[in-house]
Amino acid sequence: MKNWLRSEEVIQFLISILVFSQMEFAWWVFPAVLLIPDLSMLGYAISTRIGAFTYNLGHHKGLALAVLTLGWYEQQSTVELAGLILFAHSCMDRMLGYGLKYTDDFRHTHLGWLPGGAKPHHASRDSAKPELRSDD
Repeated sequence: MKNWLRSEEVIQFLISILVFSQMEFAWWVFPAVLLIPDLSMLGYAISTRIGAFTYNLGHHKGLALAVLTLGWYEQQSTVELAGLILFAHSCMDRMLGYGLKYTDDFRHTHLGWLPGGAKPHHASRDSAKPELRSDD
């Protein structure tokens, strides 16, 4: 399953590049602004609950597509770009295993636990939740 999900994100990311190629911006703009959505992690400086909220808001594909559509509808290329970058960045993160965050720990995502350190003690109670296996 993990490979299916990752391939879906790769395809969506490549489509984002294709859509960007049809926009009026220079090519260097795409990589220059691709990491801006990670500023949403700054909420973690306040608390894990606020951090998860701001991170998930900045990495929500539905919001990204709504912004992209609004830009298209209003013929505002900068708004279109913002939506496309939000979408492309979310695809890129999910290709790498960085999913939407739970409020208990930055490493706890809807795709499973990120590597790096031991899982918190309370993680065992979440064992009933399905996690992606690396052999899928």
